[in-house]
Amino acid sequence: MTKTTALDVLLIQKDDTWDQCNWIVPLSKSLEGLTAEQAAWIPPSGGLSIWQLVNHMYYYNHRLLCRMQGKEPTLPAVDSNEYTFGNPGDATDAAGWNTLLQGTTRLAQQLRDQLAALQESDLEAAYMDSEEKWAHELARWVLHDAYHAGQIVLLRRQQGSWKIVF
Repeated sequence: MTKTTALDVLLIQKDDTWDQCNWIVPLSKSLEGLTAEQAAWIPPSGGLSIWQLVNHMYYYNHRLLCRMQGKEPTLPAVDSNEYTFGNPGDATDAAGWNTLLQGTTRLAQQLRDQLAALQESDLEAAYMDSEEKWAHELARWVLHDAYHAGQIVLLRRQQGSWKIVF
């Protein structure tokens, strides 16, 4: 019997939060079939749109990928987490929404590939110039995406666009 490593667990979690329908609704499934109009919808009580949640995840996932690759992130640092959500989206901008979805899908695959290329020893290295280890940062990242995928499902249920069974 082979030993399950921390890297194995992170890969399982990444797959489960992106496209494997196991215990939770993965992000790719939560976005499946969404139109620009649905993505830009804001609940009557206020809050964020799905478009904004995807912008936010894209921002942080892009920066994480760059760091994993040893590159300086091309998306600028922000003064506030609030900035990462951007505007609610344009209900009539199907091309803009599709571009964001394609970028999110491409980024998810790149992150998965980069994660799979890591060695166990990489997980013990310091994350940037902090006291944190890469293992801790990556574990939090997976939870972050799972959390926002759940928010997307809730928003879709509120707007009546959740008809997906898996």
